[in-house]
Amino acid sequence: MIPPDSIKQNVAELIGNTDLLRINSLSDMTGCEILLKCEQQNPGGSIKDRAALQLVKDAIERGDLRPGMTIVEGTAGNTGIGLALVAKAFGFNMLVVMPRGQTPEKERMIALHGAELLLVDPCPFANPEHFYHTAKRLGEEHADYWWADQFENVSNAKAHFENTGPEIWQQTGGKIDALVSVVGTAGTIAGNSQYLSQQNPDLVTWLVDPDGSGIYHFLKTGEYQAEGSSFTEGIGIMRTVENFRQAKIDKAITLPDQDLVTISRRLSVEDGILLGSSSALNVAGALFAAARMGPGNTIVTFACDLAERSYSKLYSNDFLEEKGIVTDKEELLDLYRRYQQIPDEFIVNVNS
Repeated sequence: MIPPDSIKQNVAELIGNTDLLRINSLSDMTGCEILLKCEQQNPGGSIKDRAALQLVKDAIERGDLRPGMTIVEGTAGNTGIGLALVAKAFGFNMLVVMPRGQTPEKERMIALHGAELLLVDPCPFANPEHFYHTAKRLGEEHADYWWADQFENVSNAKAHFENTGPEIWQQTGGKIDALVSVVGTAGTIAGNSQYLSQQNPDLVTWLVDPDGSGIYHFLKTGEYQAEGSSFTEGIGIMRTVENFRQAKIDKAITLPDQDLVTISRRLSVEDGILLGSSSALNVAGALFAAARMGPGNTIVTFACDLAERSYSKLYSNDFLEEKGIVTDKEELLDLYRRYQQIPDEFIVNVNS
């Protein structure tokens, strides 16, 4: 007889319980345990599956989302894929509003999961045609639509407080000194930092921002200001959202796209680990944390999504050449030593 708990009843039940992987090259070099939470193992291929599931389950429980309705959300891609997957599992329709210019891999996955895709021109957040406002407006104009609102809806952070964080605590045996995360909607860093800092009050949470994003500048000066241009997608925001307000952040740094390329190429060769752009930024941030905290620390970060979703940018030599980025700039040890030598003023001490 087949044990009843051994078979999942729908694809959404595959979300979560991802593995924790030691990055051997970085761990051996730094004397730290640098660990990667393998969120690309989720059925939609990204950490956003967790938020998508919690958003939908909580909306159903509140009575906001009812049979026959359409879920609508504005997204740079991965949340749209996760919501499309969860919507299909629960019998809902899905409309994804996405800015043009994201990788075509994400557009294809949204279509493969049976969702409708509405592409809008990229524009500043203040513009009413921004993908966020477009999704909100569609949700308000149609009585049979439910707008997920991943930025302000704290079910996003709840997914990680109740699931991801406890998984990390159990997998590390309660030995975690630092958490490193990028910020998009901020659900990941909020839920995990909240839970893990409750278990270990000495936990240091590092926020790593792409070059040009506004979060680092906001934490440093109190104002949002874009100062450059990164090719990372869905990372970095120019306003304070409710999920971000819940995050327990200790330190913040910003790193250039060149470092993402270096990390992605070297880990592919040294460890056989393929990283998407957000994941490469996370790992670069973890290496930075190791360089500043010193040997003996356990540092956890996230493989946010599948590397193939970054293929047309991070792994395209033609694209990188246009951006003035080279693929063989540094070895890992050189990068590590450079991080050790960066002046302390570069690091924002958020709680000081």
